[in-house]
Amino acid sequence: MIKKIIKSLSILILIIILAALYLSVFGIQTKKFNNEITKSVSKINKKIYLSLNDVKYKLNPYNFTINIITINPQILLGNSKLEIKEIKTNIALRSLINDKFLIDDLQIITKKIKLNDAIKLARSLKNYPQFFILDAMTKGGFINANIIIKFDEYGKIKENYRIKGFVKKAKLNILNKIKLNNFNFEFDIDSNNFLLKEINTELNNIKIKSPLIKIKKNKDLYFVNGEILNDNWEFDIQEFKTIFINLFNNINIKKIEFSSASNFSFNLDKKLKLNDLQVETIVNLKHFILNGKHLNLKSYFPNFVEEIKFENNKININYNKNIFDIKGNGNILLEDKSDNLFYQIIKNNNNLIFDSQINIKNNPFILDFINYEKKEGSSSLVSIKGNLQKNNDIRFDLISLNENDNKILIKGLDLNRNFKIIDIQAVNANYKNNKNILNKINLKKKKKIFFISGESFDASKIVDKIMDSNEKSSSIFHNLNSKINIQINKTYIDEINYMNDLSGNLKFHNNKINNLKLESSFPNNKIINLSIKSNKNMETITKLFTSYPKPLIKRYNFIKGFEDGNLDFHSTKRGNVSNSVLIIDNFKVKEVPMFAKLLSLASLQGIADTLTGEGIRFTDFEMSFSNRKGILTIEEMYAIGPAVSILMDGYLENKQLISLRGTLVPATTINRSIASIPLLGKILIGEKTGEGVFGVSFKIKGPPKNLKTTVNPIKTLTPRFITRTLEKIKKN
Repeated sequence: MIKKIIKSLSILILIIILAALYLSVFGIQTKKFNNEITKSVSKINKKIYLSLNDVKYKLNPYNFTINIITINPQILLGNSKLEIKEIKTNIALRSLINDKFLIDDLQIITKKIKLNDAIKLARSLKNYPQFFILDAMTKGGFINANIIIKFDEYGKIKENYRIKGFVKKAKLNILNKIKLNNFNFEFDIDSNNFLLKEINTELNNIKIKSPLIKIKKNKDLYFVNGEILNDNWEFDIQEFKTIFINLFNNINIKKIEFSSASNFSFNLDKKLKLNDLQVETIVNLKHFILNGKHLNLKSYFPNFVEEIKFENNKININYNKNIFDIKGNGNILLEDKSDNLFYQIIKNNNNLIFDSQINIKNNPFILDFINYEKKEGSSSLVSIKGNLQKNNDIRFDLISLNENDNKILIKGLDLNRNFKIIDIQAVNANYKNNKNILNKINLKKKKKIFFISGESFDASKIVDKIMDSNEKSSSIFHNLNSKINIQINKTYIDEINYMNDLSGNLKFHNNKINNLKLESSFPNNKIINLSIKSNKNMETITKLFTSYPKPLIKRYNFIKGFEDGNLDFHSTKRGNVSNSVLIIDNFKVKEVPMFAKLLSLASLQGIADTLTGEGIRFTDFEMSFSNRKGILTIEEMYAIGPAVSILMDGYLENKQLISLRGTLVPATTINRSIASIPLLGKILIGEKTGEGVFGVSFKIKGPPKNLKTTVNPIKTLTPRFITRTLEKIKKN
C-alpha cells in the first residue's frame, strides 16, 4: 500500500514537474484572462483600451509568477491607434490561487509610432504639465519605446517605472525662436532620471550632436546637464542670432565658421521655463567676419577697407546668468594682412567689458593726431582695456602702446558714440614721431584742472588744426568745462622751428575757450604771445603778437622766403561771425608767386626780378577781413614798400573759390603822383620823380589750383589808393 502511495505521489510530482517545465518553456495560449488584463490596464486610465489577440502564459518558477506575453496588440487612445510589438506582464501565482488577478508589472514594446501619440500615452500614465507643453512643441517625429511599469498590491502604478527607446526625425518648435529639426536620440527614463544619448539634430539649421544629456528630477525642478559637439560648419547668420539674441544684437556679422565642444547645465521648472543656464565652450574659430565700416578704423589702419576677419582663433566661452565671458587668441586680418590678437570680452546685460592686446607687425598703424606712424614690419604691442556702456559711450581704463623705445600710456579716457572726448585722467608719452621729433610729455587731471608738462612736444598738428580750423569739427572734446595749465620746455611748431619755455593756461566753457594766455620765445630770443578773452558782450577777442613771424607765415605756400618783421593779429568774434585785422611791418619776401605772375603780365620786369631774386621789402602790411559761414571776405589788404605797393579786396569761399581784385603800382609811380600834389607832395616826398612807368589793375578768380589772372594798365591812381598811401607814409 505504501509503495502504491509513493508511486502515485512520484507520478504526480513528475507530472507537476513536467507541467511546470512545459509551462516554463512553451507556455499555453488562451483568451481566458484577456478581459482581466484589459481591465487592469484600464485602471491606469479609462481612456486607454487594450485590444488583445491570443495571449501566451509562461510559468516563472523562480518567483512563482506567471509571465503573460501578447503579440501585436493595439492600444487605442482616443482617436489614436498605437501599434504595439508585444506586451509582457507578470501575475503572482498566489493571486490566481486566491482567485485574484493582480498584475505585478507591465512591459510594452512598441513598433514605430508617432511621437505625439507616445506623448499622449505618457500623459495618460502621468499627466504632468510638462507633457502638455512638450506635446504643444512637438511638430513631428517617430518613437520606438520599451516601457516597464510596476504595480503595487492594490493595482496602482509605482514610481519606479522605466522607459527606454529611441526617437527619429523629431521636430520641435520652442516659442517660435528655437527650432529643432531631424532630432534623433536614444533615451533611458525612470521616475527621477532622464538620459538622452547619441543626440543628432539641427538647432535653427545649425547641425549639432551630443553624446549624453542627463536630466534629474527633484520635486518640481529638473536639473539638466550635458555636452554638445559641433563639427566644422558655416552657419546662417540670421538663424545664429536668434539663439544668442542678447550677445549679437549690436554686431554686424557677415560670416561665421567654427567647431566647438560645450558643457552646459540649466534648470527647468514645471512650466518648462529655463533658469540658471551655464555654458562652458571651447571654440575653434576658423572664420569670423565683421562689417567694420562704422568703426572708423581707416584713419588708424591705412590698409583697412571694410571687413575685420578673425581666423584660427582658440576661444573659451563661459555663460552664467546672462554674463558672457569670452577669452580668445588668434589672427586678425584687416583686409589681407594678418596680426596676432588676444582678447577677453565680458558682456553683462547691456554692459560690455573688453581687454585686448594686439601685436601689430604686418599692418601699418597711424595715430595721425600725434604724428605717430608704425611702419610695416616693425612690431608694436597695443593693449586696450575698457567697456562699452549702455548708451554706446566707450570707457578706456587703459590704452598703451609699446614699440621699441616708443611708449604711450593713456588712462581713464571716455569717448561718446561720435568718438569725442568726454573725459581723460592721464597721459604719459615718450616717443619719436614720423618727423623724428621726440615727444616727452605728461597730462594729469586733478579735480577739474588738467596739467600738461614735459621736456619736448611737437605741436605742429595742433597749430595746423587751429590755423585751418572748421568750426563744426575743430574740437576733439564733447563738452569741455575745465582749466588747462601748460609748462613745456621745447615746443615744435613745425619740423625745424620750436619755442622755448611755453607756459600759460586755458579755460574752457561749453567746449569753447573763454580765456587763454600763452607766452613763449624762440631760440633767437624773439617772443610770441597769444591771448583769448570773452567779454560781457558775448564777444571772443583773440590777440597774437610775435617779433618772429617767419615760422607762422611760411605755412602759406603762396609766400616764399619771408624774413624779418613783427606780426600783430587782432580778432573779435561773436556767434559765427569774426572781424579781424592782421598787421605785419618791416618785412621782406623773396618770392610771391601770385604777384610775380602779375608783374610779368604787366611787363614790370624789373620789379618781377626783384620779387624772385634777392627779395622785396615792405614797410607795412595790413589786412582787414571777416569770416562768416565759410566765406572769408577781405575788406582791404594793403601793402607798401620801397619797390611796390598793393591795394586789394575780395573773398575766399569755403577754400574752393577765390575772387580778388586790386591795384599794383611801382613805387616810382606812387612818388611821382604824390609829388605832383602842390606843397603836400614836396613835404612828404621831396623833389623825387620817377620814370614814366604805369601801374596795373588786376583780377584773380577761380579754384585755388586753377586761378585765372587778368591785368589792365592804368595811367592814373584811384583816390582811395593815394589816400591809403598817404596815410602810411605819414604814419612812417
